[in-house]
Amino acid sequence: MEFSKKLQQLPSQFFASLAQKVNTAIAEGRDIINLGQGNPDQPTPSHIIEALQEAAENPLTHKYPPFRGITELREAAAAFYMREYGVTIDPQTEVAIVGGTKIGLVELPLAIMNPGDMMLLPDPGYPDYLSGVALADVQFAAMPLLPENKFLPDYDALSEDIKEQAKLLYINYPNNPTGAIATYDFFKETVAFAKKHHIAVAHDFAYGAIGFDGKKPISFLQVEGAKDVGIEFYTLSKTFNMAGWRVGFAVGNAKMIEAIQLLQDHLFCSLFPAVQHAAAHALSAEQNAVEQLRATYENRRNVLVEEAAKIGWQVKAPAGSFFAWLPVPQNYTSEQFTDLLLSKADVAVANGKGFGEFGEGYVRVGLLVSEERLREAMQRIAALGIFHK
Repeated sequence: MEFSKKLQQLPSQFFASLAQKVNTAIAEGRDIINLGQGNPDQPTPSHIIEALQEAAENPLTHKYPPFRGITELREAAAAFYMREYGVTIDPQTEVAIVGGTKIGLVELPLAIMNPGDMMLLPDPGYPDYLSGVALADVQFAAMPLLPENKFLPDYDALSEDIKEQAKLLYINYPNNPTGAIATYDFFKETVAFAKKHHIAVAHDFAYGAIGFDGKKPISFLQVEGAKDVGIEFYTLSKTFNMAGWRVGFAVGNAKMIEAIQLLQDHLFCSLFPAVQHAAAHALSAEQNAVEQLRATYENRRNVLVEEAAKIGWQVKAPAGSFFAWLPVPQNYTSEQFTDLLLSKADVAVANGKGFGEFGEGYVRVGLLVSEERLREAMQRIAALGIFHK
């Protein structure tokens, strides 16, 4: 038996390869400081776990859920957007529940594009966007995210041919992997660009709760006209440390939402109802734990930047997300530097090239270990003698 041609076209799973290298090193008995992962290290807040326990004890949650999710969760998502961003969402027509936003991001091209259509992807960007390209059998054009443009795409730099061919645009702020944030003016420009060229927009708002220096990341949907052209994906994985729960949602343009719903009607029967009830509780309850988590990441970011500066590694502090985007030293490629840190310092980072062509020259570092481990990682790297104070 052979795999289908569609499966054979899938890109290699970057994160699986990274995890395999780290796990092999750990199996050898080495003390690896893993800064390459994107897996939250803190537990889910106890009040959310209690909500799950209570819901799971109700026999009604043991039955099949409604195909398009429970009303309570759709309404909670809409109320969350009004409370946090002042955005009006119709819970009946403008919310789609997804089993983690990775599913939504990968399935969206299948829902609204035809084979051979063109989509626009950020480079560097979340590698799994490319899975959607392969599964939908569409083409893509890269939008370079460059430091001189604050890691925002330059729509004017795209050729007229690409602009006219494009059917779907992905953006992601706070950004993985660069840690950049978007401005209101950029989102306004995005809406105008999308309307002019008849392009649908999907904003991956996975790190929406994680902004630093007193600046709360804004929602794409806060911009006038955004719902005319696009949707936003929001995951509970990062905001509430619910990565393993696999729950998120898309909100916005009703036609795009309906396309997702229709596709999912044929793929899934929604999520375990108890998880949905707990997710609704997470969105609706007090948010003190969210602010505490954000502060934890900001403190870790500050430690990382300070300790890096001490060893002569000058890095720019990320404005959001729980990642930092660090330049590799001269005379090293991203892959060479990544391999060196793992083999000689027992420090794992993510190779920037894994996020796209324009990720070359960088590594991604996660703020997902304690401040003490961040300091130790920098001390191990300093011992290599690569950087000079």
